[in-house]
Amino acid sequence: MIVRFADWRDDAEMLSGVRHKVFVQEQGVPEDIETDGRDADCYHALALADWETPVGVARMDEQGHIGRVAVLPEWRGRGVGTRLVQFLILFATFEGIQRVEVNSQIDVCEFYQRLGFAAAGEVFEEAGILHVPMSLNLAKIPAEAAV
Repeated sequence: MIVRFADWRDDAEMLSGVRHKVFVQEQGVPEDIETDGRDADCYHALALADWETPVGVARMDEQGHIGRVAVLPEWRGRGVGTRLVQFLILFATFEGIQRVEVNSQIDVCEFYQRLGFAAAGEVFEEAGILHVPMSLNLAKIPAEAAV
């Protein structure tokens, strides 16, 4: 499995395919919430099995907000999500972003805590799912150390 940058114009089918399976079909998120129109303005990470089969995705905006982290069920527990988020954290570090943030679904907060994120606000509901804002301060991590 590899993780690489993806461009929404070229890779939208793979990116949206994974997200649709996870968010819309599995979790019941309405399509109009999942497709928020912001993808063309975000950086995307794509996890591929066998260099071609999409198994996980994530995106980050220019301010360092990570979202739409999705891994196909049969690939969970294999480090795909960790590698996707670490990939975006590394990129954020090199871009000089001081803090990355995520709105974590309540049931995966521990995943983000293992990556160094801490709760940064009150629990809220979105698309019928409870979330908590979390953040990771990158200001103290020199880019060389993130490699």
